[in-house]
Amino acid sequence: MSKKKKKYYVVWEGKTPGIYDNWTDCQLQVNGWQGARFKSFDSSKEAEDALKKGPAPIVRKAYTKGEKRTSSALEIDPLTNTPIYPSEVILNSIAVDGACSGNPGMMEYRGVYVATGEELFRVGPFWGTNNIGEFLALVHVLAYMDKHKMKLPIYSDSRNAISWIGKKKCRTKLPENEKTAPVWDLIRRGEKWLKEHRKNWTIIKWETAQWGEIPADFGRK
Repeated sequence: MSKKKKKYYVVWEGKTPGIYDNWTDCQLQVNGWQGARFKSFDSSKEAEDALKKGPAPIVRKAYTKGEKRTSSALEIDPLTNTPIYPSEVILNSIAVDGACSGNPGMMEYRGVYVATGEELFRVGPFWGTNNIGEFLALVHVLAYMDKHKMKLPIYSDSRNAISWIGKKKCRTKLPENEKTAPVWDLIRRGEKWLKEHRKNWTIIKWETAQWGEIPADFGRK
């Protein structure tokens, strides 16, 4: 197994600007900070140079009301190389999404920190459906934030999954058999977690037509 490459994080706008050598310390500086600006680099030298130069300016395109945005239409921040979303999108948030090759088919899901596009977790593939993946992604991010003592808004583009989370029940019709046993195990564990925890989270519907594809999208459309 290859060793994960070390990253260095520059925080220009945050609680304590500077360079951090791990994602956890960087998060502590930017979580909850309005207008946080930060970026990861592959070497300490790149990080030091970037800290001195400061963040590059962002130029936003003006969109008319009701104009649809696709992922290819999103502007890219020249500094972070990440999409620039409309002002109503909360950057200090986590977006989740599921993907399925066929429905049912091989399914996986992941969570992404919206401000940077950094992948926080990815699970799968399992035999399942897209709706199950979206549901499990939401359960996973809730457990992830609970574990790391975080409280951020969550984006999902699935009305079904958001509804199922509210009911604390996965309303799938996927049959139980040997092939689906692994995903059914995850479903039951997820439902159990939801029933054991109070509803103190904020889940927001991602408006794809106005904002483009959700940041956690797998890009397989």
